Amino acid sequence: MDLRVGLHTWTVAVPPEKVAALRRAEIPPVPTASPRELVRAALEAPFGFEPMRRAVTPEDHVTVVLDPDLPHAADLLAGVIDHLGTAGIAPAAVTVVTPPGSRQDWIDELPEEFAEVRAETHDPTDRAKLAYLASTKAGRRMYLNRTLVESDFVVFLTGRRYDPLLGYAGAESAAFPALADEEIRAEYAGRFTTQAPGADEPSEMRAEAGEIAWLLGTPFLVQVIEGAGNTVQEVVAGLLDSGAEGIRRQDARWRGSIADKPDTVIATVPGEPAGLTFLDLAKAAACAARVVRKGGRVVVLSDAAPTLGEGAEFLRRLDGPKGARKQLAELKPADWAASYLWAFAARAGSLFLASSYPDEVAEELFTTPLHSQAEVQRLVDAAGSVLVIPDAHRSMVTVE
Repeated sequence: MDLRVGLHTWTVAVPPEKVAALRRAEIPPVPTASPRELVRAALEAPFGFEPMRRAVTPEDHVTVVLDPDLPHAADLLAGVIDHLGTAGIAPAAVTVVTPPGSRQDWIDELPEEFAEVRAETHDPTDRAKLAYLASTKAGRRMYLNRTLVESDFVVFLTGRRYDPLLGYAGAESAAFPALADEEIRAEYAGRFTTQAPGADEPSEMRAEAGEIAWLLGTPFLVQVIEGAGNTVQEVVAGLLDSGAEGIRRQDARWRGSIADKPDTVIATVPGEPAGLTFLDLAKAAACAARVVRKGGRVVVLSDAAPTLGEGAEFLRRLDGPKGARKQLAELKPADWAASYLWAFAARAGSLFLASSYPDEVAEELFTTPLHSQAEVQRLVDAAGSVLVIPDAHRSMVTVE
């Protein structure tokens, strides 16, 4: 069996009688069109709507809320700006807003023809850059990024992903809480679910996020379904009601099930190491931990060593993951989600990690470091049943 680990392939032998079958829909081939072309095609034929150009005028100032962690983020953004150009909107009338602390390499990768596009990183601490949007049904006065609130037209260019609190994440969380004020972001960081990460039931917070997106008027969604490694599988565009179609296609690509819990789950994280985050590793670990037999082995395979945030560094100072969730809820670090998922996975069973972290860092993250496919093979040989989840950081697996 070949396992994609970062940019490399590790080969392990898993006897047929040990294989826990992962049931998924047939995976479609990677499209031949470029990410830029996929976006342009989606905006020409949105789900249940006309081409986006008919919703704007040449005088509009447009805000694009960008998820900069998307593969080929600059190319995807270029596709949006291409389409806006067909409506007479110049690049200078487009502002791209990204969440605080997010990567900014997309700016240098944007084609030169779009040099006049404005870039803004949201600052939740600057009151001058916040504006009152409205009060929610629950009576919460909502302050969001001023550029977003005052824009004539809003486009959410986001990935469809599984989220530990929202269940599904995409446009629902593009504005809230990511572009809210500091107080709301801190409150969100402290509201952990009591369910296992990735639980299917829509949370109260997902409903609130959807309400806030609706309060923004008629934002246009450009939902990116990621493919294996660093590819884009497809793009779904449309108004807010197209979110359900994005979820359907996300599930068709990334949701799977198994008949019984295995005692060893191998979660692979392929792709360019520089493009991976600790949240990616934590999502992979949590995906595996949700379906491993109690006290079993969770094996995360990557060759990356993403920067660790405040929450992950806090975990390194603990003796173990027990009680970490409560302490993280009190600390409210910016990387709370990654830290919470990692602690959850470490409590589910024995956690093994192949990465580029020094051994002492991996051990302080409650793992046993792995360095070779031979070590993985030994874990397989000792296992009773083995489940392999490719691209586990993008997957959702449940037990039937």
